[in-house]
Amino acid sequence: MVMGRAGRTMRSSLAAAAALCAVAALPGAAVAAPSAGPEDLPAYETAPDAQRVEGQESSAHGPAIEPGFYTDDIGPGERRYYSVTLDGESNAWISATALPEPGSRVKSMDGIEVVLESADGINCGDGDVSFGSDDSARPIADLAGRMIRKDGYCQEPGVYHFSVERDSDETADAGRWPLEISFMREPGLRKQASGGPSEAAPDAATPSPPGAPKGETRPIEGGTGFNDAPGMGGGNWSDRLRPGETRFYKVPLDWGQRLYTQVEFGTARARGDNAPYVSGAFRVDFYNTARGRIGTDGVGYRPDKPAAYLLDGQRVAFANRFDGGTELGETRFAGWYYIAVHANGKLAESVDGTVPVVLRTTVVGEPEAGPEYDGNAEEAGFGVTEDDREAAAEGLSRSAAESGDTLRLLGWAGIGTGTALILGLGLWTLLARRSAGRA
Repeated sequence: MVMGRAGRTMRSSLAAAAALCAVAALPGAAVAAPSAGPEDLPAYETAPDAQRVEGQESSAHGPAIEPGFYTDDIGPGERRYYSVTLDGESNAWISATALPEPGSRVKSMDGIEVVLESADGINCGDGDVSFGSDDSARPIADLAGRMIRKDGYCQEPGVYHFSVERDSDETADAGRWPLEISFMREPGLRKQASGGPSEAAPDAATPSPPGAPKGETRPIEGGTGFNDAPGMGGGNWSDRLRPGETRFYKVPLDWGQRLYTQVEFGTARARGDNAPYVSGAFRVDFYNTARGRIGTDGVGYRPDKPAAYLLDGQRVAFANRFDGGTELGETRFAGWYYIAVHANGKLAESVDGTVPVVLRTTVVGEPEAGPEYDGNAEEAGFGVTEDDREAAAEGLSRSAAESGDTLRLLGWAGIGTGTALILGLGLWTLLARRSAGRA
């Protein structure tokens, strides 16, 4: 059959319209509706560039790690060794985050110990962290480090050994815990610090907590861990927690600034007429930039009574590090500080559904000049940028803020594609009518 001009024109128009529909369906041209997530608790999201390593039982065989992220796993009573090469000019901070299965059985004193030691066995730095209450399986972390200082230990360049040891009660779950290891290198100072109590930064003895932030409460969705935690600036933020769930948030703190966050747990639907009081229903953990735990505390709860916990941080100062492993000593970096809020699994016996959480956050103090680093501290992860502050003001992480620019671009592209599609379909309709009139 020979097709006339009108038929060929209609077929071409149909092809053009089909092509426009295909363009509209391309990935990125339109945002798909989110699918329903699984009912179980979300797993911790490890760093996207984390490399898999296998720590060894002996320090002689530990795999070499460099600044970056790594994953491994550890069983009850095990100690895993890793090898690190340090220079004689920069500070090294290596943390381990233990990741027990959400809802798994843990005891209050279960946890991990991290140690950094020299080749001849000198302890350069250590830390230990535990869950603090039974049945509160959640990500917990601490760090060990080497500071460059006059007359300090472990100042020589060379090979050092980082180890992680797991301590678990015999009645706890014996499953292996995934680990995430973070290795950060902080530039040294142009003028070497000697340390000592006299160099500790002055801090108000008993500062008065500020009042509640002004403004409406805005929604925020906490992350599963350090890597996907949203930025949280000053203001009132609301979220929800399921029994057994942990959510992370991060706040940018510059030199001279201090954090106050009141974490409030609102009333919730009770499970039955006599819902029990849950001791240690919530845990609030506070971590510094290098994932060293600054402090932790528990809050009791029953669904018909609100509860709250005030996190009052210390003023950020470089000299705080000379105060040792205290809350003041751990507030030693400029950068992101992390708040982790955990709901004990036992809450399922008392609460029907989720518990509303409000985080009232205030950052006190203006940014001050920092130490004279011999290198770029911000690139190493120790510092606060304007992008960080802007992202936190919107409840976003830096990566989410950057992806927002891409989404805006795709939005404009989507408008353009939609307009072209409508014009194409209109043209096809006109040509079809003309063809019918000539037939």
